Amino acid sequence: MSTDMSTTRDTVDVIVIGAGPVGENVADRIVRNGLTAAIIERELVGGECSYWACMPTKALLRSASALRAAQRLPGAREAVTGGIDVAAVLRRRDGFASNWSDDGQVSWLRSAGIPLYRGHGRLTGPRVVEVTDAGGGTVTLTARHAVVIATGSSALLPNLPGREAAAWSSREAVSAASVPRRLGIVGGGVVASEMATAFAALGSTVTVLARDGVLPTHEPFAGEQVVEALREAGVTVQLGAEVTEVHRDGQGEVSLTLADGGVVVVDEVLVAIGRAPNTQDIGLDTVGLKPGSWLEVDGTLRVLDESGSPVGDGWLYAAGDTNRRAMVTHQGKYQARVVGDIIAARARGLDIDNRPWGRQALTADERAVPQVVFTEPEVAAVGLTASAAAAAGLRTHVIDYDLGAVAGSALHADGYRGRARMVVDEDRGVVVGMTFVGQDVAELLHAATIAVAAEVPVDRLWHAVPAFPTVSEIWLRLLETYESQTRSRLGSQQAEAA
Repeated sequence: MSTDMSTTRDTVDVIVIGAGPVGENVADRIVRNGLTAAIIERELVGGECSYWACMPTKALLRSASALRAAQRLPGAREAVTGGIDVAAVLRRRDGFASNWSDDGQVSWLRSAGIPLYRGHGRLTGPRVVEVTDAGGGTVTLTARHAVVIATGSSALLPNLPGREAAAWSSREAVSAASVPRRLGIVGGGVVASEMATAFAALGSTVTVLARDGVLPTHEPFAGEQVVEALREAGVTVQLGAEVTEVHRDGQGEVSLTLADGGVVVVDEVLVAIGRAPNTQDIGLDTVGLKPGSWLEVDGTLRVLDESGSPVGDGWLYAAGDTNRRAMVTHQGKYQARVVGDIIAARARGLDIDNRPWGRQALTADERAVPQVVFTEPEVAAVGLTASAAAAAGLRTHVIDYDLGAVAGSALHADGYRGRARMVVDEDRGVVVGMTFVGQDVAELLHAATIAVAAEVPVDRLWHAVPAFPTVSEIWLRLLETYESQTRSRLGSQQAEAA
């Protein structure tokens, strides 16, 4: 790339705006398909996941999780002679965030043959993107085939009086150089729950103000068990609490005023109420779209205009958070691989196979999105919740089982507590949703994801025998319960018919 951007004009097959995990995977897939790609990034290559989300957050959580696991096992418990070393945890976190340097990611782009343009990318017309660097220099890029928006999302900050000077977003919380004595958290979703778990373990006195509940999009029992564990860890959880004002005084204390007149005083406050698309200043208005909006896409991730038609002749795509299909990193990378193949196929005039579960389909976004919430206990889920399945019009049977009653769980940790739920589509005889809550259930999730994505018949799952004694024996217990309840139900129906 030329150092004199003001005089540069380049042409490539595909331009990718945003070099987070999604953008990197789009560009890589394009190049692997024999086309050329250029990628634009105004911050760090690697994006939110690498520096302020997935990796550093799990590093903050892991040490305390390992300590709790040891404390639950006689023999190991006696070997634990101290508590959490906060400084060591923060150093490890820094390492997993690459100390906020993207040298390694830039090196990977170079090795993959993908030129990086550092600066702010803005559409200026069909297939044209202008990049402005920190010094004000510009380069104009033109795409032969497509432009892909992969700019991700940022923390949504409410318009509260005093919020601007007082609040952390997820970025400040994850990269904090020290642990506040008192931390207030506004919100009850994944970020709020994980950060409450992390900072309580690191020594903060934590108050969670969750207006809409904790983990409201998951099965209700997941949020209930996480709330119970947070409270056992000393966290104050106020369900239904609504913050109306934030104020930081001259001594640095933050006062959170609640709708009911109550006041919570903390040293720092994290606002974690959702995400907003990073589309405010990328030139959407030049192609007839509204700046700052989520991008509507079709089944091949082409951006749609207000009439529901692809922008222009279908040259503009959006992958990852900006299309709001499935806002988790691994699903964004899944979209990236698929859209790279789609663009390459269209460039060669080939047909697209986007039938359900087809080679260039994005069916998993709708039916098999896996997610782990690294709280205490962990929550691992894939597919539909019971309520979502019912809302979709499916005739379902829901099976719950005490995860702590499985022999493998009892061996895994003394006093193991947890729960599993399987949602079966009765008309097709397949599992459409699974949720696990308990210690280390993240490692159960991929088997469930395969069952849901492959639409494995329940009758066939009987032949997938779980090894004894492992926590995976939960599959056998769920199937046994399903069979028992089904027979009982059929017996009742036959008796009524008689």
